[in-house]
Amino acid sequence: MSGIKLVALCITLFTTVAFSQQKGAKDFASNLEGTSLVSPQIQVIPIKDANNERNYELYIELPEDYSEDKNKKYPVIYYTDATWHREILSACQEFILEEVILVGISWQLDINEDLKNEVGSHVSRFRDYSMSEHSKPEVQAKYQLGQAKTHLEFIRNEVITYVDATYRTNTNSRTYFGYSLSGEFGAYILMTQPDSFNNYIIGSPTVKGEVAHLSELNTKFGPFKTSDRSTSLNANVFIAYGSLEDEKVVAPIEAFVKLLNDRRDNGLAVHKEVIVGNHSTAFPTTAIRSITWLSSVLSPVASATQETSFWERPLLNKAFVTTKPEDKDDGIAVDTLSIHNKDKKALLQLSQEIFKSTYGNYDALLISHKNKLVFESYYKKGRINVPHGQASAVKGYTSLVLGRAIQMGYLSMEDLEKPLIGFLKDVNREKLTNGAEKITLHKALTMHGGLHIDDDEWKEIEKDSVRLYGQGLVQTLLEQSEPITAASQTFLYGNFNPIMVMVVIDAVVPGTAEEFIKTELLDKLGITNYKWSNHISGIPEAGWRASIMSRDMIKLGNLVLNNGKLNGEQLISAAYLEKATSGIVRPAIDWMPKNYRYGYFWYYTPVQVGNKNYDMTLAWGGGGQRVIVVKELDLTIVISGYDREDDKIMKPIFETVVPAFVKRNK
Repeated sequence: MSGIKLVALCITLFTTVAFSQQKGAKDFASNLEGTSLVSPQIQVIPIKDANNERNYELYIELPEDYSEDKNKKYPVIYYTDATWHREILSACQEFILEEVILVGISWQLDINEDLKNEVGSHVSRFRDYSMSEHSKPEVQAKYQLGQAKTHLEFIRNEVITYVDATYRTNTNSRTYFGYSLSGEFGAYILMTQPDSFNNYIIGSPTVKGEVAHLSELNTKFGPFKTSDRSTSLNANVFIAYGSLEDEKVVAPIEAFVKLLNDRRDNGLAVHKEVIVGNHSTAFPTTAIRSITWLSSVLSPVASATQETSFWERPLLNKAFVTTKPEDKDDGIAVDTLSIHNKDKKALLQLSQEIFKSTYGNYDALLISHKNKLVFESYYKKGRINVPHGQASAVKGYTSLVLGRAIQMGYLSMEDLEKPLIGFLKDVNREKLTNGAEKITLHKALTMHGGLHIDDDEWKEIEKDSVRLYGQGLVQTLLEQSEPITAASQTFLYGNFNPIMVMVVIDAVVPGTAEEFIKTELLDKLGITNYKWSNHISGIPEAGWRASIMSRDMIKLGNLVLNNGKLNGEQLISAAYLEKATSGIVRPAIDWMPKNYRYGYFWYYTPVQVGNKNYDMTLAWGGGGQRVIVVKELDLTIVISGYDREDDKIMKPIFETVVPAFVKRNK
């Protein structure tokens, strides 16, 4: 944001904060005569609640480019307490989130004059935004509290219907903005008719005394079931409160946040912030922070200031799909997708099905053909510039690191058949279990190490980082394991084998394995935005706990596609890579498809298209992370996600994606 824009926004903030958000607020009065400020950008539309003849106004502000593209549709932000919130949201639209339609909903205009003069023009908010009646009859008679249901019906049936019919709106991207009592109204909408909006900004909601009611509403809505998407709230929620607010105000808000998180709802993303200030002074910052958060909902490119955990990350309101990816000067060549029109339509249809969770929860699908990215799409929590957890796909990347060590001469192909402990000079062989020497690199790479260790004992041992440091990890594993025999060396999937391989890498390369991974693999591929965690032993994890961007997954896949070469340099040993990506053993996993085989932490399967089979190799991580390579078709496919249930995504890969490029190559 430029300095001028920042100053302008700050002026707006300090102007807006003058409007109190407290329930007892009074209208601002001046002893000077003047004229009302009329904004040319805002259309004031009278609207009536047809059920009770109450009159309101809508303050509608369109984006600057609204008239330029007649086919373009825009997200809409609906906000209540319009008089108080209009200026700051207008400024946010100008400087933070430009391409949205703002719709402010006024207080009731034709309210009882005596009550209006006594309390203020905002008096109808007490009635319209509150979810419960007051315990004192005289207060209830005066303010008619607890009519949130009635007001929500008005917004759904009259306001939203009018806006959608009159303006070019994206009906899949509606946001509600409310603060204080109108924040309570937002909580009520979320728990009763969550499909009213896709995103909820709930600032300092006055839910004191309403937690039990909200819990009851949650129970009525029902628990979340992964097999039934109708049980999901399907919403992104931003909740904030002031750091100086009274504990009696904060505790109910925290209870509401806990209620939402306890749903374990895959379609619900909750982000909470504590803003410096009290109930009133926290408002301007809440507005800015929440609109910045909202920008990450509406764009596949996350804001540089948006730092949230994966599970707090909001879900995109709209799938981002392009058949002409942008050249981001990140080392990835791009081109326009060129396949038969029928196949392109099928691929675009697949994208919408992924967005609708037809195949589970997936965040990205990217396709590179002949070393050029030709299709790029992001869904749900996927973002172009945010690393995504890789789960066990990291095992495949560890295999590439080992292949780099072989290419550089720190190991040889012959070393793969040698005892793993032979590379570890700090291991005391006299203390090892019988048969420890039977574990070769080959055995470890194919998950045939043969280790059998009591789970409960190992959980206790893992607390001792000194004992497990460096090669002490392998020392301990081979002390605790039952004897290694031919019978024990069967396929057993897990992280013990990969981490032993990483200990060998750490032992044979100059410096540390962590430095080697960075300088000899990731740096060379231009992968800089990543996280690769260390094991308790101090060496890099080898089987999970790493995150990289989906575009960078393409780079790793293309490295395999090109037989280990990068820009003419043999980065990974070709001989090693050929073996690593072949089907050496049959994975002994009940749910594994029968035609899948396992190499060196990479899977292999044939893919049949018509009467011909094509060899496919892939790194595969839980939740749906896949780097897929089909060499004969010059094809690299990347998938990322967090699906833990059905994992149906490979069916359309086999039936839609791969066949489209078989035809293209003819």
